[in-house]
Amino acid sequence: MFSPQIYGYDRAITIFSPEGELYQVRYAGEAVKRGWATVGIKCVDGVVLAAEKRKVSSLIDLDSIEKVYMVDDHVGIAASGLLSDARVLIEYARQEAQTHKLLYDEFIDIELLTKRISDLKQMHTQYGGVRPFGAALIVGGVDKHGPRLFQTDPGGIYFGFHAVAMGAESGRITEFLEKEYKYDLSLNDCIKLAIRALNLVLEAPEPDRLEIGVVDVKTRQFRKLPSDEISKYLQEVRGGSGGGSQQPSQS
Repeated sequence: MFSPQIYGYDRAITIFSPEGELYQVRYAGEAVKRGWATVGIKCVDGVVLAAEKRKVSSLIDLDSIEKVYMVDDHVGIAASGLLSDARVLIEYARQEAQTHKLLYDEFIDIELLTKRISDLKQMHTQYGGVRPFGAALIVGGVDKHGPRLFQTDPGGIYFGFHAVAMGAESGRITEFLEKEYKYDLSLNDCIKLAIRALNLVLEAPEPDRLEIGVVDVKTRQFRKLPSDEISKYLQEVRGGSGGGSQQPSQS
């Protein structure tokens, strides 16, 4: 059987294969799978976004690597895949959030923000001269509906989640979350659960290897945890006080 390359299905983003696939979108999904592990968890008290940061060189300043971003006061985004593509999407999300606030004098609904990001992604699967974004995003925050958590993929599809993982070893992390997740967790226990999930794949469970952002329902304010606060949560997780029933093995 001829390969997709012979027919050109993998070169043109606007041509479907006989199986109904857009190969460039699939390849963009592979970029996400090779990204660093990222999780989002929603609980009764708020939303947690967490990501690992790998030290690919001893000369890299880990503080210069950003995986979790503030979009507006009430919402943040965690990214996996090509971070250069993710930055473009996040800047677009920030502009959409600010435009909505100026026009309607209210914070943008988080699902509406996710839909607008997804619409832009979808446009990049339909027209010549562009390529799909090689990044998946987890959008999380608190709006008038309460805690919200969504994931959008390179093809422009989005779903709501209680907990979601993407990037390297996402299948393994998802299995762990399916066993350990409870919606009635406190925000503190939700943070610990996110750390325990990432501990499955972290190169080194140290504060500078983690980036965590939270939005709680009381303040509806997104904030990123400083290194000393992450260190405190790591110590509690090592001591066995994390959310869930058992401590995960580390690799």
